[in-house]
Amino acid sequence: MSISGIVIFAAVILFIFIYNSLTMKRNMVDNAFASIDAQLKKRFDLIPNLVASASKYMEHESETLSKIAEMRSNASTVAEKSALDAQLTGNLRNFMVQVEAYPELKASDNIKMLQASLNEIEAQLAASRRAYNSAVTDFNNAIQMFPGCLFASIPRFRKRELFEIPEEERQNVDVNALFKR
Repeated sequence: MSISGIVIFAAVILFIFIYNSLTMKRNMVDNAFASIDAQLKKRFDLIPNLVASASKYMEHESETLSKIAEMRSNASTVAEKSALDAQLTGNLRNFMVQVEAYPELKASDNIKMLQASLNEIEAQLAASRRAYNSAVTDFNNAIQMFPGCLFASIPRFRKRELFEIPEEERQNVDVNALFKR
């Protein structure tokens, strides 16, 4: 085998290695973006359901607290206060029976679950975005640095943009607005 044959063989091997490496990095970018999509879908599906669930229980507790406050404000005489006490005792006994029968129906637990789920989803989204931006940076470096830059003219290996959110999404999510649905 001649020296020119060895050089051509080495160039072909190098071409294949670089091409495969760039293809792998491009696929990692696509996979990382799909991960962001999966997390966004999870957030889209889960948060409204959690808010709806928590708000139903909060509505029940809100009604109970409003009734108690109203009864308390209307009671001025001893007889009215005594009647209020009897009513409150009956309501509390009924409430406790419901809680004992359905311990999972506690609004505080639902709110804690909502808060924990919101934090978890946002943390997973942030991690997915970081992974995507890291994959994009690796890919962009590979096609912009030698010898990968020689392949930059191939349409499949175009620079990718980092994940940046639109300005309106940089604002805090108004969970209170979700409760008012």
